[in-house]
Amino acid sequence: MKNKAVVTADQMKRIEQAANEAGLLYIQMMENAGRAAWAELAARCPAPGRLLVVAGKGNNGGDGFVIARMAAKAGWKVSVWLAEGEPKTPDACTNRAWLAELPVTVLSAGEQPDARGWQAAVDALYGTGFHGALRPAGQAACGLLNRARASGAFVLAVDLPSGLCADTSEAAEGAVQADLTVCFDSRKPVHTEPQGAAYCGEVLLADIGIPEACHQV
Repeated sequence: MKNKAVVTADQMKRIEQAANEAGLLYIQMMENAGRAAWAELAARCPAPGRLLVVAGKGNNGGDGFVIARMAAKAGWKVSVWLAEGEPKTPDACTNRAWLAELPVTVLSAGEQPDARGWQAAVDALYGTGFHGALRPAGQAACGLLNRARASGAFVLAVDLPSGLCADTSEAAEGAVQADLTVCFDSRKPVHTEPQGAAYCGEVLLADIGIPEACHQV
């Protein structure tokens, strides 16, 4: 993908809104994003193993549900931890419901998994709307992801590591350290500024099908 633009979180929302109005529905963008992230994870971890997806309540969590679905279909043993409870956005709820058709273990917020024994872990907790300090549940989830990485798991962050502000790169105490961050359509300042990039690990930009005309907003 050749898009070299760096956009703010608000600009990205407007781009996505324009795409939705042009016929690329939000749920299809979520599907495209999750599949793109899954493809990068599978390329780095080709042998099926144990995958932990830490999912938040918003659309970032929805992307994680898509990854969980793809991984389960590929033979991985997948667990999804709903770190802050059930999803709240419509498209994330739809993708959460689809997991019921697959051999995916879904853990409630109070069922924190062990940090050890995972080949890979997906940070699908917070998206570009995060700023400020982590709430207790967020601190627990980010801490688990960091401990999983310390125990040998490959950590992929969906769009940006949780605990980072997309626009300023400010990192909350306890923010996730990722091995790979897959961002979608356009980079945000957090992916290019040194402070944020240090948490992102390798940064890859994925095309999720947004027409070029939608960027003129």
